[in-house]
Amino acid sequence: MAKYVYAIFLSLIFSMNVQSADEKALENFAYYGFEPDIVTNYISNRKKLGFVKIGVELMVKDPDHLLLIEHHDPLLRSAIVEVLGNQAEDKVKSLTGREDIRRECYETVNRLLAEETGSELVVNLLFTKYLYD
Repeated sequence: MAKYVYAIFLSLIFSMNVQSADEKALENFAYYGFEPDIVTNYISNRKKLGFVKIGVELMVKDPDHLLLIEHHDPLLRSAIVEVLGNQAEDKVKSLTGREDIRRECYETVNRLLAEETGSELVVNLLFTKYLYD
C-alpha cells in the first residue's frame, strides 16, 4: 500500500512540474526597439570626443505593455543616454564594462517605469548594436 501512495505522490509532483513548464511556454514575450539607434558621447581620455551608438531592445512579458513603453519612450531614451554619457572610455570599450552598462540601463529603465506605471514592465534589456569610437 505504501508503494502505491508513494507512486501517486511522485506522479503528482511530476504533473505539477509539467504544468509549470507548460505555463512558461505560453508566456508571450514582446520586444520594443528604440528607433533610431541611440547615439551619444562618453567620457574620453583623448582629445578627440568619444561616441557610442547602440541599438536597444526592451523585452516585456505582455504585448499589451508595448503601448506603455512606447508612451514613455522619450523618458527611457533620455535615461539611457544619461547612463551612457556618464561612462568612462575604458568601461565603454571592454566586454565586462558593456555588460555593466547594460545592467545599469536595465535597472534605470525598470526604476523609471515603476515610478511612472507602478510596475517594472521590462524583463530584459538587450543591446542589438554596439559601436564606439
